[in-house]
Amino acid sequence: MIAAPGALETVHDLDADRLAGWMEAHVEGFAGPLTYGKFPGGQSNPTYRIDAASGSYVLRRKPFGPLLPSAHAVEREYRLIAGLHPTGFPVARPYGLCEDEAVIGSAFYVMEMVGGVTHWNGALPDQAPAQRTAIYHEIVDRLAELHGIDFGAAGLGDYGKPGSYFERQVGRWTKQYRLAQTDELPEVERLIEWLPRTLPPQTRTSIVHGDYRIDNMIFDAGQPRVKAVLDWELSTLGDPMADFSYLLMNWFTPPNGGAGIAGLSGGDSGIPTVEQMVERYCAATGRDGIPDLNWYFAFGMFRLMSIVQGIKKRWLEGNASNAKAEAHAARVPMLAAAAWNFAQQAGA
Repeated sequence: MIAAPGALETVHDLDADRLAGWMEAHVEGFAGPLTYGKFPGGQSNPTYRIDAASGSYVLRRKPFGPLLPSAHAVEREYRLIAGLHPTGFPVARPYGLCEDEAVIGSAFYVMEMVGGVTHWNGALPDQAPAQRTAIYHEIVDRLAELHGIDFGAAGLGDYGKPGSYFERQVGRWTKQYRLAQTDELPEVERLIEWLPRTLPPQTRTSIVHGDYRIDNMIFDAGQPRVKAVLDWELSTLGDPMADFSYLLMNWFTPPNGGAGIAGLSGGDSGIPTVEQMVERYCAATGRDGIPDLNWYFAFGMFRLMSIVQGIKKRWLEGNASNAKAEAHAARVPMLAAAAWNFAQQAGA
């Protein structure tokens, strides 16, 4: 997640003079001096608002301290948005990437500060039913648009391997979990055995966002239009069903003020049902239908569990990027149980 609601945190972990010097040299039109604050929330790459005489910017950096291999790849994030921006797909304009850790202590990139609103609560309690429908239609339409982009023409033909997406993903997140493992959880061990044995076939390849949900988007304040899709840390080339099933997991996640909307769709709510979302996505992408979702949900929960396990490991080592890391870490067993429950529904 790129940010969370609330005021910016006052921090002093960036060298403002060095950063201003770098931005003067690499960010078109930049004029200092600058001030900064850290967006609260988020567990992946710490994110800051930069305010200067020339305007406002967003900076994303790797966390300080030791990191797991392939995690927190801000360089990949930057390359992806730099490839997508010219296509017209809604992403923030990229301004520059710095891989010299001497500037602020880690690699980082700077992008446009996109104005608008973020819907943190998937239930959309402040919207009328018709607006809820329009917002969810926009979400699924933009996902279909992303999955239809010619990634080769966008210069992203080698952004990921074209096939065996879920095989590679299961292997990756198993490895990430093992590197961050702190406990023995039976459900996790069962999943690690079951997932690679039951891989679904991949029929299409597209850009995959990896964390596509309502609170990773900035909407126009006056209409249901996505102005920017955020947080591309987990993006790659892969099976578009990964994104679509991940989005639909919110229909099975209890509502708690976040993206989860279990039990809230259909009827007079204005929130489309899973079936309506599937119908709209299939119409936009030319699909006749989608496969059974339970395997994908099991993998999605397993991946999320592995990510949260990484947060727990960083918290135990004193390197977590957010004060709520301890609470997030406590979710690992629950996520493992949820993943195994979906696996059982898929025939495990």
